[in-house]
Amino acid sequence: MSESNRVLSGLDPMAAGQQWIDSLTTVWLQAMAGTPLKPGEAAMPAAPKLSIAPEKLAEIQQDYQKEAASIWLDVLSGRAPLKDRRFADPAWQKNPWATYTAAMYLLNARTLMRMAEAIEGDEKTRNRIRFAVEQWVAAAAPTNFFALNVEAQQKALQTQGVSIAKGLQNLLEDLRRGHISMTDESLFEVGRNVATTEGAVVYENELFQLIEYKPLTPTVHERPFLLIPPCINKYYILDLQPDNSLIRYAVSQGHRTFVISWRNPDESLANKTWDDYIEDAAIRAISVVQDITQSPQINTLGFCVGGTILATALGVLAARGDDTVASATFLTTLIDFTETGVLDVFIDEAFVRYREAQLGHGGLLKGQELATTFSFLRPNDLVWNYVVGNYLKGETPPPFDLLYWNADSTNLPGPFYAWYLRNTYLENNLVKPGKLTVCGEKLDLRKVRQPVYIYGSREDHIVPIGGAYASTQVLRGKKRFVMGASGHIAGVINPPTANKRSHWTREDGKFPSTVEEWIAGATEHPGSWWPDWARWLAAHAGDSIPAPKTYGRGRKYRAIEPAPGRYVKAKA
Repeated sequence: MSESNRVLSGLDPMAAGQQWIDSLTTVWLQAMAGTPLKPGEAAMPAAPKLSIAPEKLAEIQQDYQKEAASIWLDVLSGRAPLKDRRFADPAWQKNPWATYTAAMYLLNARTLMRMAEAIEGDEKTRNRIRFAVEQWVAAAAPTNFFALNVEAQQKALQTQGVSIAKGLQNLLEDLRRGHISMTDESLFEVGRNVATTEGAVVYENELFQLIEYKPLTPTVHERPFLLIPPCINKYYILDLQPDNSLIRYAVSQGHRTFVISWRNPDESLANKTWDDYIEDAAIRAISVVQDITQSPQINTLGFCVGGTILATALGVLAARGDDTVASATFLTTLIDFTETGVLDVFIDEAFVRYREAQLGHGGLLKGQELATTFSFLRPNDLVWNYVVGNYLKGETPPPFDLLYWNADSTNLPGPFYAWYLRNTYLENNLVKPGKLTVCGEKLDLRKVRQPVYIYGSREDHIVPIGGAYASTQVLRGKKRFVMGASGHIAGVINPPTANKRSHWTREDGKFPSTVEEWIAGATEHPGSWWPDWARWLAAHAGDSIPAPKTYGRGRKYRAIEPAPGRYVKAKA
């Protein structure tokens, strides 16, 4: 009998509940610690005090015992449906022992989640416990163990052991790569079949390369367009394939388009700060685009953390009286960090102090650590699914450009990361007028008066829709908010040609205090939000002028190398 079975079927519900709570607390603390402490580093938090009301625990135990007995009878009678896609293969239903194992696992999972919901404590601690339970439950699935996975065993017999040999080979290759393969990475190459929109690098410094794209139209809008992607990922999420490239779409709409391609930091950048990324990257790129195009103003877009960087840069420019930026688009961006979703489980004073002691004075946050954290936000889809397929079944995952990009991780400078944790997720200082001094300027985002287009994805687990919408309450210029279906990436990368998903708009110009109120007055439209954004951006892009015949401008900004450039190809 598994540990969770023994705990839940004990005679004393209070003792059983406390045993479970103690073990779960240990799991939570290990998850929060991340990496071992070094001498002199700040300690992690003490174990939280948790309890469940005795009557509630007794009710859960009684229900568990009743359902466990029912499962046994259903298995004996051949009536035990497994309503979980991990057990969809007929092999799980054909073998009574496998059926019973899977059914009991699902019961244990439901019961543990009920116990997590019943824990008495503050909401943040409860959220952390729920997260820890989800991780524990996902890892404990019988599908994850060859000895219990009848589907993998059946495949081993059918292939006469070839699947086992291939699984070991896959495991060794992934150990060499340093991450679990989510796609056949051998089929992709940056610049060959991803990040292929034609262009050239026209400027570079130690933090970024600036790529200018070749026009696809005989004329372009007089105001150029600069995209700032997140520095925690490679920019080509915006340029995966020609038919789903937001960059190519912008070019095809007649915009003279530029994008920041962030350098993947190495030890030479280990001391770079948030101020460096604002002054020497975002603001520098804005200045270079203006200089190349000789346009008095430019339009900008920030995606995810790139949007937070853009908002900060706009605040600095506003303090300097600089109106170079005519408009800004924010895609799944947090500016007000009141509602941060599942990532909030990692953030408190002790954890931020720990990271500050570890990285705040120099060093690199490794890209693999970031990638692993984001993968475990959806453990069944982005971790255990591939453990089972790659290693237990010996399968090669199918080619998928988005998952290739997802595995192409980037490092972050430690001081940049530590500043970001404290001043956004922990203290929410960006929206406090005068609280922060960035690049020598007191930051007050109320002074950011540019027209803004704000997009949020309804099912986003990284930037919740309420967090994206909160920017409407901070920025004071003329606003348009649009909500799309799906999540953080799929909602954004939704080209019109795919004819997928819906988006919602509201035309009365009202921005009530909550996204729920906004949705109540919104209208659903089938298909992509891109055309709506294209119309909005065109209205802020000025007249048409002849498209440039060459990249850059003169000797100062001549083409350095073809897009996508060197920086994006550097591995973490």
